[in-house]
Order: sequence, then structure tokens, then C-alpha cells
Amino acid sequence: MRNAMAWLAIGALLLAHQDWWNWSTAYPLAFGFLPVGLWYHALFTLAAALLMAGLVHWCWPSGLERDE
Repeated sequence: MRNAMAWLAIGALLLAHQDWWNWSTAYPLAFGFLPVGLWYHALFTLAAALLMAGLVHWCWPSGLERDE
């Protein structure tokens, strides 16, 4: 179940990376100066970092951490 949820989260993030809806315009501006595509990419980067941290925390094989 854990692996299936991890793959679903990775797939959802891969689909969200294709932000074709923001390609044709720079408006509206986020915070009055940041184009919406750049704002979306900043949020996507944060989501990818959080997903990677979660994958390392929950899906890392425990056998690799054993002391010899």
C-alpha cells in the first residue's frame, strides 16, 4: 500500500509539472511583481522537495541502515 501511494504521488507531481495553462500569459502577477508561471514553479519546487523528503522517510529500505 505504501509503494502504491508513493507511485501515485510521484505520478500526480509529474502531471502537475506540465503547467500548460500558464504558458500564454504573464498576468496576473503574484504579490504585484512575480509572474504567475514563476510563482507556480516555485510552489511546484517546494512540493517536489516535500515529496522527496517523505519518500526518503517512509520508503527508504531499513536494511540499508543496519550496523554490520
